[in-house]
Amino acid sequence: MENNLYHLQFAMDTFYFLVCGALVMWMAAGFAMLESGLVRTKNTTEILTKNVALYAVACIMYMVCGYAIMYGGDYFISGIAAIDVDAKLAEFAEREDGFTGGALYAGASDFFFQVVFVATAMSIVSGAVAERMKLWAFLAFAVVMTGFIYPVEGSWTWGAEGMFGLNIDDQFGFKDFAGSGIVHLAGAAAALAGVLLLGARKGKYGANGQVNAIPGANLPMATLGTFILWMGWFGFNGGSVLKLGDIANANAVAVVFLNTNAAAAGGALAALITARLLFGKADLTMLLNGALAGLVAITASPDTPSALASTLIGGAAGVLVVFSILFMDKMKIDDPVGAISVHGVCGLLGLLVVPFTADGTTFLGQLAGAAIIFAWVFGASLIVWGVLKAVIGIRVSEEEEYEGCDLSECGMEAYPEFTTK
Repeated sequence: MENNLYHLQFAMDTFYFLVCGALVMWMAAGFAMLESGLVRTKNTTEILTKNVALYAVACIMYMVCGYAIMYGGDYFISGIAAIDVDAKLAEFAEREDGFTGGALYAGASDFFFQVVFVATAMSIVSGAVAERMKLWAFLAFAVVMTGFIYPVEGSWTWGAEGMFGLNIDDQFGFKDFAGSGIVHLAGAAAALAGVLLLGARKGKYGANGQVNAIPGANLPMATLGTFILWMGWFGFNGGSVLKLGDIANANAVAVVFLNTNAAAAGGALAALITARLLFGKADLTMLLNGALAGLVAITASPDTPSALASTLIGGAAGVLVVFSILFMDKMKIDDPVGAISVHGVCGLLGLLVVPFTADGTTFLGQLAGAAIIFAWVFGASLIVWGVLKAVIGIRVSEEEEYEGCDLSECGMEAYPEFTTK
């Protein structure tokens, strides 16, 4: 009977882990819809191609070497360990406090849950470099980002033993529950490096400092993408509890879901109100980015604040993201979807508010962790982007950019029936 209980709890935890991983995988669809809605019609096919291809690249590269770099192990090149079921049951049976293991011990389920996080980090880059980057240069960068750059910084935080003797969690008391820094700030840092070398889209900025709006082609699609991401975030944060099969962890999952939703709502309304005060209009794109900003900010510690505090954290991120997007434009950093502001600036905010609710963390420790993650990812990405720029080039020609990347990179249009000849 006791062994049957262990089997049930292990199965429940593993199933929960896998379902949450599937929710995070579904965020790939959210990024694809959001980004394709915020670019022009002539670049829709290319942005969709990038999102599907980068997910496939992430899955393969993390399997081949990324997981082993991040977590170690001697199980083929991927580092994915098989489970000895009999040994695990014997281990659990010897414990006086009952079953405390779960999906965390299942190598395959842990790999699946982690690989969708890698793909999320790379998806952030996709939107920021949209409408002027070569498809194959982007995918070449994705190989290095998902197979090496991300796994190295992940080993310093979530890995058991960090590479080069660095473990940010232990050495600085750094906390990043589900990845405000590890995933979102890292993705934004890689994106920023690419954008700086890539340059702005033609016509985005005038000679006199004027910022010319380049509206997205499909706001209903962008809205759908935001809702998909919002839903997927419950797996992103909720799955990071790692197990479900006891009272304490089941309650922790519920708290994380509640706080995640509250932060998104707070971010959405705060951004909408801020945009109304600044522009005199209800800006839908700011509303969407505000919701995502709240989600990014709460990701660092969704398990410790109250629901009200989570709403306020999300609200602060919603206000910040509006000003950050305006600042990026002032600095002529062209980010078509606001990814650097949403995931980078608000990811940093999320890390820095952790000490207000999480015991054992400090502002300096969080700042140190954020600085290390940013410095590594930005520096390594800048080198990789620089090499790609020198060897194969990273930007399409001016003529190709004018015609749209759909035709030059993919040879097809997303909406051919609306094209005038």
